[in-house]
Amino acid sequence: MYINWQTIITIGGVLSALLLIFGLILKVHKWYLAQNEQSKEIIELREKHTDDIQHIKKENMLICYALSACLDGLQQLGCNHTVPDAKSKLDKHLNHQAHE
Repeated sequence: MYINWQTIITIGGVLSALLLIFGLILKVHKWYLAQNEQSKEIIELREKHTDDIQHIKKENMLICYALSACLDGLQQLGCNHTVPDAKSKLDKHLNHQAHE
């Protein structure tokens, strides 16, 4: 077999084309892996936010319970100006939230 310049140029062109195709496949594969990693991070953030929201809800429940007890105590002591209105509004709000 005789190797001339045309053969070398053809082999170089084929190798360049193969390297280009391989590079494109590698680039697409890296992009796919990055998308998967980003999806995992989003799921982890959602779980963390859900946990944070549950924690905040528990804190709010405790605060509302304590506020209700304080208003009840003030009402028992005879502070009857706006305390009964605030207590009834808080009770209505808590009752409404419990039925949602």
